[in-house]
Amino acid sequence: MTQRQAVFPAGRQALYEKYKYSAAIRSGDLLFVSGQVGSREDGSPEPDFERQVELAFENLKAVLKAAGCTLADVVDVTTFHTDPEAQLDAFLRVRDRYLGEPPYPNITAAGVNWLAGFDFEIKVIARIPNGG
Repeated sequence: MTQRQAVFPAGRQALYEKYKYSAAIRSGDLLFVSGQVGSREDGSPEPDFERQVELAFENLKAVLKAAGCTLADVVDVTTFHTDPEAQLDAFLRVRDRYLGEPPYPNITAAGVNWLAGFDFEIKVIARIPNGG
């Protein structure tokens, strides 16, 4: 049986310890990344939606890097939006900058009514290069 291994990026340990979760779990050659939000340095939500999405992607990149991955290794994406219709264009602009090259990962987007003060969250599954 493959054992799970926690992965953490540098600098956000207090958040993970406070809420008792891992930034990501490595299992075999797969990496399961917890939802990442667009928090500012102090942990508060970025008020500008497009910038919040950018920060969420940057936080995601940091978690992926800690596991030896990049956005090119992402195979599955799930995004959560508090107002999908109003937020779609901004999300697509940012997404295209970060996930712009084919083959694209599969993406599922869900509208939700609460994200702990945030308006966007992204979680992914990635394949770890060289078999983990």
